[in-house]
Amino acid sequence: MPPDEGSSLRRKVELRAAGCCEYCQSQSWYSTQPFSLEHIKPRSRDGETVLDNLAFAYQGCNNHKYNKVEAPDPITGQFVPLFNPRKERWKKHFTWDDSYELIIGLTPVGRATIEALKLNRDELVNLRRLLFAAGEHPFRPPRLE
Repeated sequence: MPPDEGSSLRRKVELRAAGCCEYCQSQSWYSTQPFSLEHIKPRSRDGETVLDNLAFAYQGCNNHKYNKVEAPDPITGQFVPLFNPRKERWKKHFTWDDSYELIIGLTPVGRATIEALKLNRDELVNLRRLLFAAGEHPFRPPRLE
């Protein structure tokens, strides 16, 4: 792929994701790590580098996902597909706890994805806590004045 084509594709993926990780919802402008183009169906499993197979991902999420496409639901032990941001809505599978620090899985897919990608790792929880306190958390409810 020519260099300018790759940067154009990256920009399209980043714009589609509004600059947020499509898994942990971290905002790239507050990130302590770079973001990457994550192959939803990994290249090692014949996934293509095309817009419909790419997600904007925090590097830690991408690293933990690696080449996984499924993982066990921590409640049932059954293997289920990981969350696919191109085919599913985040809010169907995930929600926030009352403090907006932890992502909670609503479905087997959500729970398996949280565990496999370690979406509640310490550095993310700490960042969410700070962003919430500063009024910058992307899903903070409106303040009641």
